[in-house]
Amino acid sequence: MYDVPPPYQGVKGIDAYGQAWPEFLRWQAMGATFELVSLHITAGDTVAHAHALLRCGTPEDLARKPDFLLRLTLGLRKEQGRWVVTHEHHSFPDDNGTDDREASEREVRALHQLEYVRPRPGP
Repeated sequence: MYDVPPPYQGVKGIDAYGQAWPEFLRWQAMGATFELVSLHITAGDTVAHAHALLRCGTPEDLARKPDFLLRLTLGLRKEQGRWVVTHEHHSFPDDNGTDDREASEREVRALHQLEYVRPRPGP
């Protein structure tokens, strides 16, 4: 699982996953919300993908930024007749304090030019 709080390298395995939740549950018990806004699922016979948007924050957070939604992506696999989560990723949008879409687009295009367009040196 890749989550919003540390560890940023993610947690692996059911034991580590279980250890990640108590702090979140304490935070939620103090008034924070974790509310599903939308959910989209694509499923086949043995694999599935789901992505959702959620309101996640204290009442003060949500009042200050009502459109700031948590993104959740899940990958699932059917094992012995049951769906098992094989990948989980949570993230918030970049909140670097700027709404300059043109500057952001220029930055992304510059990275694309460096990474994919410019010829790479051979071996």
